[in-house]
Amino acid sequence: MSTFQAFLQLGWEHILDINGYDHMLFLIALLAKVEYKEWKKVLILVTAFTIGHSITLVLTALNSLPISGKWIEFLIPATIALTAFMNLIFNKEGKIVAWTRYFFALFFGLIHGMGFSNFFGSLQGRDADLLTPLFSFNFGIELGQILFVLIVFTLQFVLYITNISNKKAWNLVLSGAALGIAITIMIENYPL
Repeated sequence: MSTFQAFLQLGWEHILDINGYDHMLFLIALLAKVEYKEWKKVLILVTAFTIGHSITLVLTALNSLPISGKWIEFLIPATIALTAFMNLIFNKEGKIVAWTRYFFALFFGLIHGMGFSNFFGSLQGRDADLLTPLFSFNFGIELGQILFVLIVFTLQFVLYITNISNKKAWNLVLSGAALGIAITIMIENYPL
């Protein structure tokens, strides 16, 4: 297996690993406020998240970012909780709120990237080529995110056409669940 394939698979598995459900939970919080018809908006959101994730991985691989694991384990669910909370309090999505969501997706990607960056850096070694593993890992992340988005949007579509759910209920259920789980994880991982 080539370096590209190995890191592509690692990125894919990073997203879809049920034991690392925090990433999927964050995606659920991002998707709670949008409909399948808004797929372009979602693509921008998940790509902004991946860009933030990538920046953190580069900084860590270059030993430019000191990371405290305890705080990262607390901040990751905090980003999920904040995203879900914003979904619940902002009923209308004007341009300012939309751009704020893109900024937060990018910024929260930085934080989530810290959670995986030490492991990624240890796989690299000191003299290894950084560009190929970084690109292939993040490409795997993006592919995994797109697959997850497609699954969630398929569920949303089925619930909408069968009149089991609507946009308001979808947001309430997904954001409420994400918020509750994230707060539980934050309590468990409080670093002080």
